[in-house]
Amino acid sequence: MLNPACSAKLARMRAAARHNMTDWGLALLSALLLVLAFPDFNLWILAWVGLVPLLIAIARRPLSKRAFCLSWITGSAFFYITCYWLTYSMIHYAGIPAPLAYALLLPGALLLGVFPGVFGMALARLIRTWGTGALFVAPLLWVTLEWLRLNVTGQLWNAIGYSQAFHPSLIRAASWGGVYAVGLMIVAVNAAIAFALLRRTIQGLVVAGLVIVGTVGFCVGVAAISDLLDANTASAQSPIVVVALQPNVPMEFNKSAPQMDELFNRHITQSEKGLSQAKDEKGSRLVIWPESPMNFTYGTDPQLRDRLSQFVQRNHTSLILNSQEPAANDGSYNSALLINEEGRLTAQYDKIRLMPFGEYVPLPRWLPGSDRVRAIVGGFTPGSRYTLMPVGTMSAGVFICIESAYPWIPRTLAAEGAEVLINISNDGYLGPTPVMRQHLANTIFRAVENGRPVLRVTNTGITAYIDGRGKVVDATNGFQEEVRTWTIAGRGNRKTIYTKFGDWFVGLCGVLSLLLIALSFRTRV
Repeated sequence: MLNPACSAKLARMRAAARHNMTDWGLALLSALLLVLAFPDFNLWILAWVGLVPLLIAIARRPLSKRAFCLSWITGSAFFYITCYWLTYSMIHYAGIPAPLAYALLLPGALLLGVFPGVFGMALARLIRTWGTGALFVAPLLWVTLEWLRLNVTGQLWNAIGYSQAFHPSLIRAASWGGVYAVGLMIVAVNAAIAFALLRRTIQGLVVAGLVIVGTVGFCVGVAAISDLLDANTASAQSPIVVVALQPNVPMEFNKSAPQMDELFNRHITQSEKGLSQAKDEKGSRLVIWPESPMNFTYGTDPQLRDRLSQFVQRNHTSLILNSQEPAANDGSYNSALLINEEGRLTAQYDKIRLMPFGEYVPLPRWLPGSDRVRAIVGGFTPGSRYTLMPVGTMSAGVFICIESAYPWIPRTLAAEGAEVLINISNDGYLGPTPVMRQHLANTIFRAVENGRPVLRVTNTGITAYIDGRGKVVDATNGFQEEVRTWTIAGRGNRKTIYTKFGDWFVGLCGVLSLLLIALSFRTRV
């Protein structure tokens, strides 16, 4: 029979084990709730409570190493499950066996999970110093770590704010502080709910209620002010009739001359169909073709130049298309070209931010075997200039595919005078997976951040018109031939706070976070 001291010690060990199991369960529950908040599950409301289990687990036993591990697991599981579509191209185009492809995805998810891990560790430090009230610092820490994730890894995919992309009334704060401002509101509500559950007092409920009401008030207030400013913005510009083509070119097709001719003629026929539908509309006309596996080479293909010149002159329209254009040192740009109604090339934008392993291989040349690793689409040279394109009486800013995930690219185009933004994209190599709506979510935020309509034109979907408030109109289905016709009018060149000042909001959050962490080291824990 155990003596009382041993029995007490055994009881404590059992209790600790139960607490540990519960806390790991809470961490995984947070991961599950956040996963369900994003496409393709689209249970967006769960983002507003998704972090509550993790915050409770951290606050109950605010030990830094333990909090790091709990948050790291939450983040890693979230990134792994929501970005599983990265395996599609490995399996279908690189020929990697499915088990190996899913195994290769794990290191990246674990790396990205470090940022939520650091969030948990810092929050535990603050809670240990100042008590559960420090939960209200969580919003500052969270968005700061999202910004840091973008700048360290080049990846901001599925930041928590993106979960609300398809609900325009909830994301207007992005025009002030980008996706980070929406993320801060979401985490603030999570923190308030966790605080109320931990305190379980009238005072705790009142404080939590005030935070939630303040968040709602901020959301409504920003929308009201933005609407008032938009109402007072006038534009005398003529409208533009836009034909957006979704040709649904297969990622792998027979690139023989007859097949290429057939696909090219599909582009022409469908474009003319869209133009005929808009024949009674007044204004300049613009046809947009998406980023495409057709691999047009306008600069080095005289036959293509002649055929496109005949098309635009015959139909009295301008044309934006994707093309591989020559770069220095025998390289190629992934470019967007504007051909005017006279058949002349008048503007060229070269993609600045390339897709790792898709458009270039991010491996140092000295690494053994790096020369045998090839990009899926091709090895491209990054561009460096933010080129505006004259479309009718307006200026357009074009960004290509994954550039929608980098807020500073559309923002720079808007700051330099783009009155409409155009995103040409090809998600076909990632298949019919959640990436289609996740990618669209990024583009919606770029519209709201800059108060500019975005014309999203894709090869396989989702093609859509997104207004400056984030409303998605006329979205296409995926992997189908589609044509959309839109008439757009300029809304003037009013710049949003985000367009003018960029990431000032998350910068302020970062400064406050560092200050509070520094103060915690000056306070005896």
